[in-house]
Amino acid sequence: MLRLNCFFQAKDKSAFDKALKAAVALTEKSVNHEGNIAYDVFASATRPLVFMICETWKDQAALDKHAATPEFIANVGIMNECGLLKLEQFEF
Repeated sequence: MLRLNCFFQAKDKSAFDKALKAAVALTEKSVNHEGNIAYDVFASATRPLVFMICETWKDQAALDKHAATPEFIANVGIMNECGLLKLEQFEF
């Protein structure tokens, strides 16, 4: 299995709101993607412009298929316009 922690830091409050909306839209679709085990968004309680997407996938093939979907491409594009994404990936 693969676990991804995708940390997002917004440019400003407006960008945070737009990016969080995109992250939630992506989550709503991604939980139904083949090979998804868990997918959620968590807003930081201590850093007002930060959230994290935490996702777990069956294997790399499922993750690759997810990353090629139109909703992934569109919503990650929005997030990239609004701030910085940092990805941590773990295999277990």
